[in-house]
Amino acid sequence: MTEPQPRWLTDSEQDAWYAWRRMFPLVNAGIARDLTHDSGLSEADYDVLSVLGSTEGHRMRISALAVLMQWSRSRLSHQLTRMEQRGIVRREEVATDGRGAEVVLTDLGVTTITTAAPLHVESVRRHLIDILTPEQLHTLAEVGELLRERMGIARKNDA
Repeated sequence: MTEPQPRWLTDSEQDAWYAWRRMFPLVNAGIARDLTHDSGLSEADYDVLSVLGSTEGHRMRISALAVLMQWSRSRLSHQLTRMEQRGIVRREEVATDGRGAEVVLTDLGVTTITTAAPLHVESVRRHLIDILTPEQLHTLAEVGELLRERMGIARKNDA
């Protein structure tokens, strides 16, 4: 019995793979640098704050947040502890369910994300959005949605 032969990448597939491998870390590093410089936040801080900042009541079940962010409960717990120590989030028991807990933005957390967001958006524009044509942005969005769906990852609104 013969082993299946590997399906090597064609030149154009190799170009796409190489572009993906280089694009994501380069864009992310530039945005992360700006975020730390502009607001003193880490990417993880901003991710948590931006999700909570866009939810009803600025709160979410910790378990749902972990699923949405594709983080382990342990990683999220450590991140929330660091953020609690800075006074930008707090954990609360869910009143209707003694087993569940929510994370809530504090007033300082709301101020922090409100102040950081415009600077962050400008950085995203500078490092990605304004470089691409509208057609390229549309294609990028389509590819991202296809991959998200294929991997079974919920959107924020679906979680």
